[in-house]
Amino acid sequence: MDSMLAGLQSASVIRNGRWLIRDIDLSIRRGEIVSLIGPNGSGKTTVVKVLSGSITPDSGSVLKSNGIRIGYVPQRIAIDSTLPMTVRRLMNINEKFQTIEVEEALDEMNILKLADQPVQELSGGEFQRALFARALLRKPDLLLLDEPSQGLDFKGEIKLYNQIVDIRDRLNCGVLLACHNLHMVMAQTDTVICINCHICCVGTPMHVVNNKSFEELFGSEAARSHALYQHHHDHNHLPDGSIISEQ
Repeated sequence: MDSMLAGLQSASVIRNGRWLIRDIDLSIRRGEIVSLIGPNGSGKTTVVKVLSGSITPDSGSVLKSNGIRIGYVPQRIAIDSTLPMTVRRLMNINEKFQTIEVEEALDEMNILKLADQPVQELSGGEFQRALFARALLRKPDLLLLDEPSQGLDFKGEIKLYNQIVDIRDRLNCGVLLACHNLHMVMAQTDTVICINCHICCVGTPMHVVNNKSFEELFGSEAARSHALYQHHHDHNHLPDGSIISEQ
């Protein structure tokens, strides 16, 4: 698999007669940041879940390097409000880590002072940082991030994305970042994948400029403000996610 850590080949997921993703091909290599963008409901979370192993595709293949360690930050996770759960205990769900390892991960995400606080008392941004710290405990080869900046203010987003770059450099890991905050995504990403059930286009940020189809997906304001994805959207979608070519 060369330097590829993980990837998908023609991966498709269908639920209740509707394609969530269809024929997705992608790869993430060591040291690479891949940004997955698309409108709400386009399948970004499904792609991340398929790569994490929490969803099995209905067709196609998931490729992973032998012995790969994956750190996964989900978009949301349900915690029973009646269950006593501190941040420190959250770090040790499913796997047991040494105290020093937990504290180093929490400190890296600037929430060490919250280690013994109940997770139910955390703000949205603090909870996301806790989930991020939990993912880092595995010293991942591949970091899967599904909307990791939700709950953070603008300064918090900037700091988080800088941390992602630092973590990539320190661990030499691959990163797949699913995000709608497009102006932040573009800054450090190596490869951009635009999806809307299927892959619309793939390229470097330099290719993501002044494109009519990006405007169709995200609206004219996004296209003017962020000057992003450039590709020719030569098809339309049916309600079940099927594609009708305009040609």
